[in-house]
Amino acid sequence: MPLGPSINFGRIAKAAQLHSDSLCRRWLPDGYQEGKEWVARNPRRADHRPGSFKVNLSTGRWGDFATGNKGGDLVALAAYLFDLSQKEAALRIADMLRIDPYV
Repeated sequence: MPLGPSINFGRIAKAAQLHSDSLCRRWLPDGYQEGKEWVARNPRRADHRPGSFKVNLSTGRWGDFATGNKGGDLVALAAYLFDLSQKEAALRIADMLRIDPYV
């Protein structure tokens, strides 16, 4: 039984990386840029002030140093923030950036 076309996760992650500041501003609007990092409160927990949740705007790597949650790119960040599968996060980002997720 054919599974259909494969999602090009690497291409989507690279495209998202090119828009890291605008994506972080959209997804974590109460944050701020500090050097090459976006510093914000973690919306998935009762985080009262920014500081322990950071996204590296150059690499896309992110982590919550209070909980140990972390990921390697903005697709993983979207999946974490919005409680999505990696596939659904990649498809939503591709749609947002208007790129073909299967190329």
